[in-house]
Amino acid sequence: MKFSQTAQIPVAREPLWNFLMDVPKVAKSLPGVESVSKIDATTYEGVLTVRVGPIKLNLQGKIILEEQNKTDWRAALRAEAKDRMAAGAVNGKTTMSLKEISANQTELVVETDVNILGKIGEFGQPIIRKKADSMLKEFVENIKKQLS
Repeated sequence: MKFSQTAQIPVAREPLWNFLMDVPKVAKSLPGVESVSKIDATTYEGVLTVRVGPIKLNLQGKIILEEQNKTDWRAALRAEAKDRMAAGAVNGKTTMSLKEISANQTELVVETDVNILGKIGEFGQPIIRKKADSMLKEFVENIKKQLS
């Protein structure tokens, strides 16, 4: 399942890039993140709690920073998480790219390709897509708040 979100962030590209490369700091902008801790230079572990329909998920897993290309203003990360109670898992890859619009305006494009396994996947794409879209929108709004 693929999701895409584009947003105008009222901040210069360089400080936005620096913020987005700080995984624990940027994770606080994602709704439902309870904790994120660094394992090594490119790997983090964390916990995300989210409600999809009547099911509450407590996803525990890893985030691996796979690409950090400042020349092209592009980064990619992979996430792998499981919920033992709901017998489900989420595996996905997210890419972020930044495009300078003006000195204090940057376009952020977030693209996610995710596989949802187990009971969560049984909800069907419309419910999952609606939840993912709302989480991405809230994520972008939280980034704007933190950087304004």
